[in-house]
Amino acid sequence: MFKKVREQEQTISILVNNQPGVLSRVAGVFGRHGYNIKSLCVAETTNPEVSRITLTSESDPDFTEKIKKQLDKLVDVIAVSDLSGQTFIQRELMLFGVTIKEGSHSEILRAIEMLGCRIVTMSPDYFILEITGHQDETASVLKYFQSFGVEEINRTGSIALQRNRPKEKS
Repeated sequence: MFKKVREQEQTISILVNNQPGVLSRVAGVFGRHGYNIKSLCVAETTNPEVSRITLTSESDPDFTEKIKKQLDKLVDVIAVSDLSGQTFIQRELMLFGVTIKEGSHSEILRAIEMLGCRIVTMSPDYFILEITGHQDETASVLKYFQSFGVEEINRTGSIALQRNRPKEKS
């Protein structure tokens, strides 16, 4: 009988040429192997010709190695790094709208200060708030504010960088 390997969140950072269709080809590698991308963030690096794709997926470590090899074969992929198991900094940005009900204004303002949120815009009965942090932190903040009435939410998904400065390529 085969022992099932426990899936865990894997974080992969991919440097790619900033060209049309690259993201589609990268996502296609995951789709062809039957794995879902949990979060995905893409942006230019310090070089506008190069973008960094940061994605997370629930998978086992063997799958991640297989995916890395498949991604390395794509023409516009420059480098693939599996950040899972390494020391890395991971953050996400979350914007969410909270309804302000009569009598809850001061309690919401205290929570905003206590939880490190920032008011992006406000009206007498509605705030749009911003929080940046690890996924667990943003999830906790969201859970707290849901009792007040969260109307809408948008999250960036994870972005990540290795904690230590990467070694220069020779």
